[in-house]
Amino acid sequence: VQQLRTEAPDHGQMRISVMLSPCPHASGGETESLKSYPEVDRVQGPADFFRFLFTGKTADDWDWHCQGVVVFLGGDQLYAVWAAKRLGYRTAVYAEWEPRWLNWVDRFGMMQGDTTAKIPAKYQSKLTVVGDLMADVESAAGAELPFAPETPVIGLMPGSKPDKLRPGVPLSLAIAHHLHSQHPHLQFVIPVAPTVTPAILATYADPDHNATVAVMDGPDAQLVTPDDGLPYFQIKDGPTITLWTDFPAHSLLKRCTLCVTTVGANTAQLGSLAVPMVVLLPTQQLDVMRTWDGLWGLLCQLPLVGTALTKIINTVAIQYIQRRQKRFAWPNIWAKKEVVPELLGRITATEVCDRISNYLDHPDQLETMRQTLRNLRGPSGAAERFARLILETLNYPIKDRAH
Repeated sequence: VQQLRTEAPDHGQMRISVMLSPCPHASGGETESLKSYPEVDRVQGPADFFRFLFTGKTADDWDWHCQGVVVFLGGDQLYAVWAAKRLGYRTAVYAEWEPRWLNWVDRFGMMQGDTTAKIPAKYQSKLTVVGDLMADVESAAGAELPFAPETPVIGLMPGSKPDKLRPGVPLSLAIAHHLHSQHPHLQFVIPVAPTVTPAILATYADPDHNATVAVMDGPDAQLVTPDDGLPYFQIKDGPTITLWTDFPAHSLLKRCTLCVTTVGANTAQLGSLAVPMVVLLPTQQLDVMRTWDGLWGLLCQLPLVGTALTKIINTVAIQYIQRRQKRFAWPNIWAKKEVVPELLGRITATEVCDRISNYLDHPDQLETMRQTLRNLRGPSGAAERFARLILETLNYPIKDRAH
């Protein structure tokens, strides 16, 4: 949206509307986050999405310009086609991997060219390689980093959704506690997701509110909120863990020696910033992993039998994943091989700390990982190229680069 406003000379005539579709991986705070974007004119949450698709009516009865373009950035590409037909608009789809609905989509901005050769010749003119949008993330100035420049920093990223936070927060605290005993010079930080607050994180560290604390051997930790400075967790007989509340946290992440993260968008962000990482998929509580897509995800949500089905589905799924060596971290998916380590199973803090300690004792391995991530992410400028493709799809005037 920043690039759309930049590329159009009369961007004041442009209206940017965002409609969210339902997603089992959503945290629930996406609508409010989008409303904070100054470039976005209006936002509709996921609860009203299907009403729009079936009736053409939004919750606030939006009016629409006679000309426009539906831009797809994630989810099901069919939704973009459907919405465009409903509005009589053209379509521009950002496709990380596979372009679909080729007959009905006007333009595709492709992340990479590897998949374009498989597309029939008659559709090739619709495809433009724009690059990796995640590679365009910038280091925004924020709060002052609370560490000396030479201090090694470990970033802990337990997730933003309940199913990930339940095991992720106590496991992250346990990792910090163990690592501190072996490497007392380390500093620890949790970049707090924009849809989460320090108080919410604290509930997942509290055994009275989160039974998974005992399962993950989480240490006793108290949330401290000083009048001046950043909040932090104080682990009993252990380190403090700073809670970084500025967003985006790119400057902080680039400062980290290594990050410990759950699967998901975090791995793409860290990969694009070339930050070494260890990716965790703990399976200690099979009954809380309910974020599968499609039919399996729906079965896990059923009342009464959902918990039992979840345990069965997760047991079978984990065995299948381990047998097929399926990869979940985005850098590993991009590279089609293991670039960053993924630990799956009944993960313990001791096991994770052994892996991290080995990296800390062999900084050349960290540098190799960092360089490999740099090579994977591709050139910057994807946001600008895709914004221009969107405007071209609409035949909207674009700024003359000569001026």
